[in-house]
Amino acid sequence: MPRHCLIRIALVFIAGLSAAPAAASQEQFTKEDFKRPLDIPFPKNAPYSPQLATLGKMLFFDPRLSGAKNMTCASCHNPSFGYETPVATAIGAANTPLGRHAPTVLNAAWVSPFFWDGRAANLEEQAAGPITAEVEMNGKFDIIVKDLQSIPDYVRWFDGLFPGMGIERETILTAIATYERTVVSGWAPFDRWVDGDEEAISASAKRGFELFVGKTGCVKCHSGWNFTDNGFHDIGLDTPDPGLAGISPEKPLSMHAFKTPGLRNLTYRAPFMHHGKIDNLQDVVVHYMGGGIERPSLSPQMKPFDLTDQEMGDLVNFLESLTAERSEPSIPVLPN
Repeated sequence: MPRHCLIRIALVFIAGLSAAPAAASQEQFTKEDFKRPLDIPFPKNAPYSPQLATLGKMLFFDPRLSGAKNMTCASCHNPSFGYETPVATAIGAANTPLGRHAPTVLNAAWVSPFFWDGRAANLEEQAAGPITAEVEMNGKFDIIVKDLQSIPDYVRWFDGLFPGMGIERETILTAIATYERTVVSGWAPFDRWVDGDEEAISASAKRGFELFVGKTGCVKCHSGWNFTDNGFHDIGLDTPDPGLAGISPEKPLSMHAFKTPGLRNLTYRAPFMHHGKIDNLQDVVVHYMGGGIERPSLSPQMKPFDLTDQEMGDLVNFLESLTAERSEPSIPVLPN
């Protein structure tokens, strides 16, 4: 990626991608394969600026983007819960549970495509989906644009950042996507260990890392610094949801296949899985130990394995070491 598509920012907000080699066997993975670079990638048509990210943050927290002016993007992507929600599925505009657990916004700059079923190619497309979905925010862009145009500070911000365009659907989505690309998980104990601090994580977590890249095979799908291959896999959950098959039925093994989530800040993000039906990390490990439901679409990566109680504790301790030591998101002051 050209240098002008990257932006170096303060260390507390930075991260990067170091994907494990595609052809590597699990025995070849070391902690260096998970090292975070110091740059966030931004698309050439939407380069980073602090003013644009700030505008996007305002919009992310502004209820005026919803039909009833009662919901925001943060309603389903709450910073306090790892930019998810602490319930199985988020509650939408009709005050009813949605069909899936809210995916995290963390480290979205390194993710593509988006949603559990991959139906959005980029963050701009992703942002439009929940805003306009009747069961989610139920917003209408013609009304949103008109409402924002009635607010002088928003007019001034948009005119300055988008000369000749001002407030319109595309500029709103560009601003939100730019902010979302800056939502990066902070430095975790694991990162300090990768950087050479042998005291950063416990001996148990180190053993858990060896299990993660070895015996359990977790690394086959949870690779790179964000611990995701950005792929889709049927992991054998009991679910009627077709997942990727609902969008791309022609793809092999697409039935019940869902996007591999990153594993950063997991301790804030329970419950887990696309349906939010697994309450804690211990039960997540138990599911993978069993290998999932046998069916034609089951991912070939799903292989049962046995762990002792100590090994299970070690693996969970490693996963918890991926949570940032400091997380201090601020709520913006919105213009009136």
